[in-house]
Amino acid sequence: MRLYTYEHCPYCVRARMIFGLKKLPVDVIVLANHHDETPIKLVGKKVVPILADSGGMVMPESLDIVRYVDKKFGEPCLTENVRENIEQWLRKVTSYHNHLVLPRFVQIGLKEFEMPESIEYFVMKKSKIIGNFAENLAQTAEYLARINQDLIELNDLIVSPKASSGELAIEDIVLFPILRNLTIVKGIQFPNKVAAYVQKMSLMTGVELYTDKAV
Repeated sequence: MRLYTYEHCPYCVRARMIFGLKKLPVDVIVLANHHDETPIKLVGKKVVPILADSGGMVMPESLDIVRYVDKKFGEPCLTENVRENIEQWLRKVTSYHNHLVLPRFVQIGLKEFEMPESIEYFVMKKSKIIGNFAENLAQTAEYLARINQDLIELNDLIVSPKASSGELAIEDIVLFPILRNLTIVKGIQFPNKVAAYVQKMSLMTGVELYTDKAV
C-alpha cells in the first residue's frame, strides 16, 4: 500500500498513526507541496492523504483511511469515542494554533518544501488564512502564552500516556496530530501528563516529533 502525504499535515499524521498502531507496512510518499498532478490523477483534486493499493483501491479523507485500515487488517484497535471536553478543547486550540505552526513548517527542511516553488506556494496559500508569516512569528509570545495555558487545561483530561481517554480511540487520532505539530514551537510547555502522552503516542505510532527542530 502507498500513502501519499505531507510531513506537516495533521490529517496525514492521522493516516500514518493507524499503520503504526497496527504495525502494518506502508510506503509513505511525501509529495512536493506545490505538486498537484498525482492527487488529481488519483482522486480528481489536490488533497492528501491518499491511500492506494495495487488492486486499484484509492481512498482520500484521513478518518476514512483510519477506519478502513483498522477494520480490514486484524482486530480493530480503535473505538469511535471522542469526549465532548476534548472536542471543545480542539475547537478552541485549532482556532489559533496555525498562527504558531504554519510559519515554522517552511523553516525546518521538511520533504514537501525541498523545492523553492513548494515554499512559495505554501506561503502564498496559507498567508491568505493567517496573514503575513513574519508578523505571525513576531506574535509568538502572545500565542505561546495562550497555548501553554490551554495545555494546562488539557493535562487534566489525559487519562493514560497510551490513550488519552484510557482506551485507544478516534479521540487519539484527532488529538495527537495537533499536539505533535505544536512540538515545532520553541518554548512550548507540555505539562507532565500531556508530555508523557505525546512521547508515548509518538513511539506507538512511529510518527516523529519536531522537538529537536523546534524554532
